Amino acid sequence: MQLPQGGTTDFGLARDTERYGIEASWESPNFADVYKVDLSTGERSLILERTQGSPSLSPEGKYLTWYQPGDSTWYVRDVESRQVRSLSGALPHPVWNEQNDTPSPAGSYGSAGWTRGDGFMLLYDQFDLWAVDPSGRTAPRSVTGGAGRDGELRFRVIRLDRDGDAWDPDAEVLLSVFSPRTKQAGFARTRLDRNEAPEILLLEDRSFSTPIRAADADVLLFSQETFVEFPDLWVSGPDFADRRRMSEANPQQAEYRWGTAELMEWISADGIPLQGVLMKPEDFDPTRKYPMVVYFYERWSDGLHDHYALVPHRSRIAFPMYTSNDYIVFIPDIVYRDGYPGEGGLNAVNPGIFKLIEAGFVDRERIALQGHSWGGYQIAFMVTRSQNLYRAAAAGAPVANMTSAYGAIRRQTGLVRQFQYERTQSRLGGNLWEMPLRYIENSPLFWVDKIETPLLIMHNDADGHVPWEQGIELFVAMRRLGKPAWMVNYRGEPHWPTTFANRVDWNVRMKQFFDHFLKDAPPPAWLVEGIPAIRRGETLGYEPVGGGSGVVDRYEGNR
Repeated sequence: MQLPQGGTTDFGLARDTERYGIEASWESPNFADVYKVDLSTGERSLILERTQGSPSLSPEGKYLTWYQPGDSTWYVRDVESRQVRSLSGALPHPVWNEQNDTPSPAGSYGSAGWTRGDGFMLLYDQFDLWAVDPSGRTAPRSVTGGAGRDGELRFRVIRLDRDGDAWDPDAEVLLSVFSPRTKQAGFARTRLDRNEAPEILLLEDRSFSTPIRAADADVLLFSQETFVEFPDLWVSGPDFADRRRMSEANPQQAEYRWGTAELMEWISADGIPLQGVLMKPEDFDPTRKYPMVVYFYERWSDGLHDHYALVPHRSRIAFPMYTSNDYIVFIPDIVYRDGYPGEGGLNAVNPGIFKLIEAGFVDRERIALQGHSWGGYQIAFMVTRSQNLYRAAAAGAPVANMTSAYGAIRRQTGLVRQFQYERTQSRLGGNLWEMPLRYIENSPLFWVDKIETPLLIMHNDADGHVPWEQGIELFVAMRRLGKPAWMVNYRGEPHWPTTFANRVDWNVRMKQFFDHFLKDAPPPAWLVEGIPAIRRGETLGYEPVGGGSGVVDRYEGNR
C-alpha cells in the first residue's frame, strides 16, 4: 500500500500482481493491476489494468504518475477528474534509456520528485532536468537550460534534506555532474525555477560519493577517489572551494607499485564506438610487451576513476595486484543486439584487443580472459570462436547450455529463469520453441569441439543464480573431448565464494593459473594433478611441480 507523502487524502494505492504471477516467469517488466483503496472502508476500485509501470502518488495525492515501458512514456492521471494524459510527450528529447540493449522495453531516466503543492514533476532525460506541469497548462521547462545535452554532461539532483517530501518551487539544489564521454565528475548548483545552465562548482578526473550535509552547519561530507587515490573522507563548504581531507585510511598503499587507469576507445566489429578501461603497471614501459588479462561484464567504463581495494574479490581478479605484477588489465564495454549475445561480446571485445596489440605493448601470445556469471558465459562462448587469440581463460558460474538453463529455476527463490533468456540479460528475444537455433547457436556446449583455450571453471553447488549443472555440463564435455579444463567447486557456497578463505583460495588459483600460462611460471600441483576427493581438506595443491619453468604439455585430474 502506498500513501501520499503529504496532504490529507483518504485513500491509498495498491499494486496487485497475482493475476500475472505465471507470466512473470517469462515477462519483464512484470504486469500488475493498480487499485485506489479507500482507507476508511477498504473498498478498492481498479484504475490501471495490466500495466508494466509502477504508479506512485504525488505528495498531495492530486495525481497518479507512472512510466509505461511499453511505449516509453510518462503518464499522469488526475485523481479527481480521472483524466489521463502524457506527461513526457511534449519533451523534445527521450525520457527512456537510449542505451537499452535488451529485448525488454527501455526503462526511464527517472524523476527527481515534485515541487510543493503538486505544482511540477521533475523528470530527467539523458542529460538534463525538466519541470513538467501535470495539469498540462504550461509547457515543460528545462531547469538546466539544455546545458547538459549541449555539453554532454549528465545533471542529477542531490537531495541533502533527507526529510523533505517535496521541493520548494524556487529551491536552490545541488546537482551531481558526470560526463559519459570523458568520465569526469563533480557538482553544480541551480534553482528549480530557472531555465539556464547550472553553475559548475567542481568537475575533475575523479569519482565522488553523494555528499551528506551536517545537521547544524552548511558543511558537506563526501569521499573522492581515483584508481590510485583511496576514497578518504573530505569536507567542504557548499561551493566545494575549500575541500579538506579528514581521513588517511590507506597510507600503506604508498609502499607498493599500484598502477594507473586510463580511458580507451575503439570501434566494434558491428561499427559501434566503444569505450573501456585500460589499467597499466605503475612504471609502464611502452617499449615492452606485457601479458594482458581481459575482464568484462556489460559496461564498465563509467567506473574509470573507481578505486579498488586490494582484497580477494568474490568474482573478479584484484586489478591492482595484476598491474603491480606487470600485467595489463583491459575492461571493455560491450553493446549487444537482440538474439546474438555471444557474438555481441565477441564483436565488442576482440577489436579492442587487436587495437592494443597494434599499439605494441601487449604480447599477442599472452592474452587471457576472466569473468563471472554473465561474464563467465561470454568467456565460455568466446573460447569456442577465437581459438588462437586467448592463451587461457577463467570463467565463473558460466551458462553453457541455454536450452537446459532456460527451463531451470533460481534455487534460492524458485524463480523460473525463462524471463532472462526471452527479455533480459541473455537477450535471445523469444522462447525456445520460437527460435531453437538461437538457443543452440548461443550455447557454448554445442561448440566445445572448437575450444583450444585452457579453461578454468568455478561453479559452486549451492548457486542460487545459475544452476551449477551448467558448469558441470561444460567441464565434462571438455573432458570428454580431451580439452584442457579444470573445475573448482566450493561446497555449500552460492553464486560466488562468500567466506574469506574461499575468496582467497579462488584468487590464488586464478593468479597461479594466469602466471603459468602467461608468464611461464611453474605449474602448481592442483593444475597438473588435481586434488583427489580423498585428499580434499588435506592439501591445497599450491606448491609448484618440478620447480622448473615453461608450460607443461600434460595435465591429469581435476579439482
